[in-house]
Amino acid sequence: MLIGKALLTDPVHTKSTAFTRAEREQYGLRGLLPYDVASMDKQKERVLESMRSKSSDIEKYIFLNSLLERNQRLFYRTLIDHIQEIMPLIYTPTVGEACKRFAHIFRKPQGFYITPEDRGNIAEILKNWPEKDVRIVVVTDGERILGLGDLGANGMGISIGKTALYVACAGLNPAHCLPVMLDVGTNNKALREDPLYLGYPHSRIHGDAYRSLIDEFIQGVQIRFPGALIHFEDFVTPHAFEFLDGYGSKVCCFNDDIQGTAAVTLAGIYASSRITGKKFTDLNVMFLGAGSAACGVAELLVAAFCTAGLSESQALQRIWIVDREGLLTTKSTNVKPRIVKFTREYPEYNFEDAVDHIKPDVLIGATGVAGTFTEAIIRKMTHANQHPVIIALSNPTSNTECTAEQAYQWSEGKVIFASGSPFEPVRYADKWFRPAQGNNAYVYPGVGLGIYASSARFVVQKMFLVAAEILAQSVTDQELSAGAIYPAITRVRAVSHTIAVAICRVAIQEGLAKTQLPEDLDSYVKSLMYDPSY
Repeated sequence: MLIGKALLTDPVHTKSTAFTRAEREQYGLRGLLPYDVASMDKQKERVLESMRSKSSDIEKYIFLNSLLERNQRLFYRTLIDHIQEIMPLIYTPTVGEACKRFAHIFRKPQGFYITPEDRGNIAEILKNWPEKDVRIVVVTDGERILGLGDLGANGMGISIGKTALYVACAGLNPAHCLPVMLDVGTNNKALREDPLYLGYPHSRIHGDAYRSLIDEFIQGVQIRFPGALIHFEDFVTPHAFEFLDGYGSKVCCFNDDIQGTAAVTLAGIYASSRITGKKFTDLNVMFLGAGSAACGVAELLVAAFCTAGLSESQALQRIWIVDREGLLTTKSTNVKPRIVKFTREYPEYNFEDAVDHIKPDVLIGATGVAGTFTEAIIRKMTHANQHPVIIALSNPTSNTECTAEQAYQWSEGKVIFASGSPFEPVRYADKWFRPAQGNNAYVYPGVGLGIYASSARFVVQKMFLVAAEILAQSVTDQELSAGAIYPAITRVRAVSHTIAVAICRVAIQEGLAKTQLPEDLDSYVKSLMYDPSY
C-alpha cells in the first residue's frame, strides 16, 4: 500500500489536496499538504485558471501534459468536463506543434519505445511495461505524422494523444492503453542533427529489416498482451495498407487513418443528406488526394453504396479521384494498385475542369496541402449545388484545404462544411454557422471500447459501417440547422457508448466475440467505462 510522499507523488492514486482529514491520518499525509481539503471541482478550477493563463497553445499543452504526469484522474476529469476547450490542446491542431518540438519539451517518459537494437527481444522487453492487462496498443513509426511528414521518435506525441482520447472519449481505463513508438530511425536530417533529439539517430531502416521488426512487434504483442487491439497510426500509405491487409485477418487490428477517417467521413456524408435532401445512392463524390485517407474513405463508400442497394460497379461509378496530375482515368500513369479500380474512362481533366464537368455533390480534401480548395473551386461547387458539401480533412489547421470562413464566404453561406481541424463559428449574412470537425475521435474510441467489451478476435469492415450510421444519426436537427454534420464534441462519450454497444452486436452476429456477452449490452458497456472522479 502506498503511503506518505509515495502516495502523493503517484500519478494514478494521488488525490493531492483532495485527501480528507481521515485519509491524511490513515495514509501518513499529515503535514505534507496545506490545510484546505479541496474538492475535485475546486482543483479543476485551479487547473483551468492556470491553463488559461498560458500565452500559447503549446504552453497549454505542456501544462496539461505535466498535469497528466502528476495527477491522472484530475487530468481526465478536467478533460472530460471541458473537452471542447481542451481536446484541441492535447490533440489536433496543437499536437502537431508538440510533435515537432517533442524532444525539446520532453519532461517525463510516457509510452513504450522500440528500436532496431531491440530486435530479437521485443516480447521480452514488453514485460517492462508495468501494466499487465493492456487492451489497446496505439503504435506509430513516425514517418507520416499528420500532414507534417517524417518526425521520427517525436511521433510518440501522436500515440500519447490518441490513448488520452480513448480514455476521455470512450472511457477506456488508462491502465488498458499503451502508446508505442516504433523508432526505426528518421530520414529527417534536421532531426538527426538536432543535439536534443531523443530518437534512434540513424536513417530509417527499410525493406526486410523494417518488415521483420514490425512482425516481431506484432507477435510480441500477441505473447505479452494476447487479445489486445492494435491501432496503427500515421504510417505512410504503402505501409498502412500493407500492414492492414497483412495482419487484419491474423490479429485484432485496424488503421485509424484509413478506417477511422473513412467512418467519420461517411457519417458526415450521411448527415449532409439530411440537409440537402439528396438520396445517398444518387451522390457523386469527388476526392482531391489519393493517399491512404482518400482510399480508405472511397472503399468504405463503395461498401455503403452496396449496402444501400447498388452493385459494386454502380458504386464505383459514384466515386471520382483527383491527384496532383488531375482526374485519375484509365490512361493515368503511376496509379497505385489500390486506386486502379477507381479510375474511369474519362477525359484527363485538371482539378477545376473535373469539378466543372462532373459537378460532384460532395468534395473531400485529403491532400495535406493548404489552400487547394480555392475560391474558384468553391464557387464552381456552389454553382452546381444548392448546398455543396465540402469536407476538408487535412490537418493540422495550417494544412487544411480551405478554412471555414473561406468556405462560407465563397459559397455565400450555402456550403455544408466540415474539416479535420477545428474552426470557430463563422458569421455570414447575419447567420451563425458552426462548422463541425470530422474528428476520428468520434469513431475509434467507441470501436475500441466495443472490441474490448466483446473481446472480438478481429476488426471487420461492418464495424465501421455501423459506427458511421450511428454517428450520423446522433446529429440533432438543431445542429444540422447551424450547418454542423457532426454532433457536439461534448456528447462524444454518449456516442462512443452507443457505437461500442453496436460493435458488440456485430461481434456476436459475425461470430467474433470470444466470450458470452450479457443480454443487457447497454448496461454492460457502461459498467466498463472509466470514471476518473475521486
